[in-house]
Amino acid sequence: MTKNLDKDGLSSIVDNYELFYIDLWGVVHNGINLHIEAIKTLKEISKKNKDYILLTNAPRPNSSVKSFLEKLGMEEEIRNHVFTSGEAALNYLKKNLSAKKFFHIGPPRDFDLFHYFQDKKIDSLDNCEYILCTGLFDDQNTDLNFYKNLLEAQIKKKMICTNPDLIVDRGSVRELCAGSVAMVFEKMGGEVVYFGKPYPEVYNQSIDHKNKKVLSIGDNLNTDIKGANLLNFDTLIVSNGIHKNEIEEKGIKKISQSYETICNYIQTDLKW
Repeated sequence: MTKNLDKDGLSSIVDNYELFYIDLWGVVHNGINLHIEAIKTLKEISKKNKDYILLTNAPRPNSSVKSFLEKLGMEEEIRNHVFTSGEAALNYLKKNLSAKKFFHIGPPRDFDLFHYFQDKKIDSLDNCEYILCTGLFDDQNTDLNFYKNLLEAQIKKKMICTNPDLIVDRGSVRELCAGSVAMVFEKMGGEVVYFGKPYPEVYNQSIDHKNKKVLSIGDNLNTDIKGANLLNFDTLIVSNGIHKNEIEEKGIKKISQSYETICNYIQTDLKW
């Protein structure tokens, strides 16, 4: 059974845990503004001498996301807890693929991901050795059929996906993410290597969580909650996010079952 924390707040269970994985987009901000109550909660967690990681499926290095959060007004002490799927992917790319030619699918704002080996980026899909997907092209950000047509002759190549999210809400506008392109590629028979939640590597790289009692907080059942379930962490779903309409219509019990996930707690917004 999923316990509702709207009345008692996170403070009612914080002492049960040593480490918190907290999603950024959808929990701490909405892509445009910080959620003030969530920021207050992070400060209270620190006062309790508890550790937390702001674990995000952002397809860019930690430094880039920290700069973005600074522009939103987030304090440096909080920004220092950030770890991104892009950082996890970059560590892999540097070690294994930095000498190989790649074709990039995604917007120019993601170019900093491959700054160290940008000379290996080529404009020919046919001649690349792997495909690096960080998102959708700015001028093709709504039609997944475009990517199906683009990639249909490339399924023998490997795709590296730096953001497994299918969708995100930027303010009140829903946008497709790199995971949607990767899903198209997989359905055609292509191989995808994912970095980010729900895959364990991003958790393992971010901090040592062995033998710790962990609570994972997020708004996405497919990534935040499923990833935590795979690692046997307890979970808190923020309902005022990606699944807001589904949860309001059917309730968290049915929705979590439909996504084959387990939610220990639910809260409308992250509050202390």
